[in-house]
Amino acid sequence: MNKTLYDNIFKNMPDKIDEEIIENLIEAGNVRIERIISHGQASPECFWYDQDENEFVIVLSGYGQIKFEDGEIVDMKEGDWLYIPAHKKHRVEQTDKENKTVWLAVFFK
Repeated sequence: MNKTLYDNIFKNMPDKIDEEIIENLIEAGNVRIERIISHGQASPECFWYDQDENEFVIVLSGYGQIKFEDGEIVDMKEGDWLYIPAHKKHRVEQTDKENKTVWLAVFFK
């Protein structure tokens, strides 16, 4: 990747969100960076993410709650970040219903 990329993470925010929006910002080699926008969404009942990649996620605005299969719950507000090792089962338990939650997620091997 030789060209310079530049944008604003809060650009093109939709007014209404019926479903969570996941956008790939950059994918290079073993790294993928996503912007995720939530507005009251949560993972489906009994669904667990079981990813082949490690994940570093930070809440840029709003609020979210991550639940792990072992029962641990992590409340995340603006500025909070979390490292999730590959294959650690987790789900999004809830997100802010009043304001949009903007996540930045970095996936890597």
